[in-house]
Amino acid sequence: MPLTMVKIGEPNIIKKVGGKEDTRRFLENLGFVSGGTVTVISEIGGNMIVNVKDSKVAIGKDIANKILV
Repeated sequence: MPLTMVKIGEPNIIKKVGGKEDTRRFLENLGFVSGGTVTVISEIGGNMIVNVKDSKVAIGKDIANKILV
């Protein structure tokens, strides 16, 4: 399921990162890689703050839909 559907505060394992090649590369550089753990910290107006690789990252809903857990 996409990252936008997970519960806040619950750690999830990343299964797949979709999107175009440049989008996937951008997300991989931020730490969104298959097998990695991601936790949604908060969601405000569709934008999400997530914890990935001990860093907090803000991503939009369109990007979060490309991250499958």
